[in-house]
Amino acid sequence: MNPTILIVDDSAVTRMLIKRAIQMADFPLATLLEAGNGREAMARLAEQPVHLVLADLHMPEMGGAELIAQMQQDPRGRGIPVVIISAEPSIARIDELCHLGARGYLRKPFTPESLRSTLLPLLESQHVHS
Repeated sequence: MNPTILIVDDSAVTRMLIKRAIQMADFPLATLLEAGNGREAMARLAEQPVHLVLADLHMPEMGGAELIAQMQQDPRGRGIPVVIISAEPSIARIDELCHLGARGYLRKPFTPESLRSTLLPLLESQHVHS
């Protein structure tokens, strides 16, 4: 089964760049979903199963930290790995996100190789083969 990845970022350009990096990292995907903020992401999670969420930290309406908290409270979101993709420089903030439930962190800008090395173990732990 190929993974479904939800990309959550308020910038359409950034979502496009992430999609391109995923394609360059050679992930055979069933679906790439997009959302412009955490609220939209929660709606997508209600619509169809997702194996992994890539989320920006700073977004209007609901940012990455709030999204993680909401996912932990929702049976449809609980257990789905979330990787934060951000330019956040604070190590303390990154540690806080991991404590909230983030399973990974990629600092912008990132390479397709670093994306693949971060996502592959998470997808394999979900028993999704890429």
